[in-house]
Amino acid sequence: MSKNESAELAGDTLSTDLELSLAELQIRIQEFLREYLQEKSPDTIGTYRRSLNEFERWFVKQKGAFRFRTTEIESYKDYLMNERRLHQVSVSTYLTAVRRLCQYLTDIGLLEENPALVVRGNRRPGTHSRKVLNQTEVDLLLNSLPRVTEIDLRDRAIIYVMLFAGLSEIEIVRADVQDLEQTLMGWFLRSQGKGHTIKDQQVPIDPPVMDAIRLYLDARGRIRPEEALFVSHGHRSAGQRLNTRSVRGRINHHLKRAGVKKPGISPHSLTHTAALIWLNDGMSVDEVRERMRHGTLDTTMIYFKQQGLLNPEEPNNR
Repeated sequence: MSKNESAELAGDTLSTDLELSLAELQIRIQEFLREYLQEKSPDTIGTYRRSLNEFERWFVKQKGAFRFRTTEIESYKDYLMNERRLHQVSVSTYLTAVRRLCQYLTDIGLLEENPALVVRGNRRPGTHSRKVLNQTEVDLLLNSLPRVTEIDLRDRAIIYVMLFAGLSEIEIVRADVQDLEQTLMGWFLRSQGKGHTIKDQQVPIDPPVMDAIRLYLDARGRIRPEEALFVSHGHRSAGQRLNTRSVRGRINHHLKRAGVKKPGISPHSLTHTAALIWLNDGMSVDEVRERMRHGTLDTTMIYFKQQGLLNPEEPNNR
């Protein structure tokens, strides 16, 4: 059945100039989220939902004048950039959501072609806005970590898996004890990264990182394999899986305690620093890309160009 026939059966008219009411747009967005993104993770669907919320707010401001045409999509981009003054990464994210929505409307026969295809987001920045830690800061952070309580040992293990295994916050909170696997090649952690629906990636866990994890797990005592790898040890939430907000708060606490918290340094800086540690240790760019689980070499090359940042003696390292 052609798109034209599908549109006729649905009682809709194929158009290059589609007009929808707010109620109709909301219905189409719900269908898009439910049908078009059914194989995506809840996090990914949530990102699209939040992005399209912004589009809905702008749509309302148009007071019925909006049509699904390239010129209107360009006006939306101009609104995001100049009125909302969003970061270029956010602009690209919001436009991607609209582009995918328009593709859905095209696929079901409401549009003849996707009007948002030619409206591209701003270019990805050549360097990350977040900074990384240099070697002195890495040493200050590690030397400041206490090893007394379960919380101390947990936080130390989390910092090790970020700095020396390159795990992200979401991978940390999704990890279970049973995801740790020992092979002839060493220890690995089965990981479910951002945008993934299953734990389909293997992260190498080098001996110093495994030692930090083992110290923490030993302090917890008897643990079932299906339990979260990192849990809360608070009075009211003991044993519950940590969330990303908790992880972020604990890492910021230790960054401040070590005296290395400053503008641009965030918990995610630790994950970025892992790539530089590996590059400075002589690991090839291809191997770093594989360890960081980057889809292309582009992101890894950002780290490669910045690798002098790890050296505290490098001039202009900030």
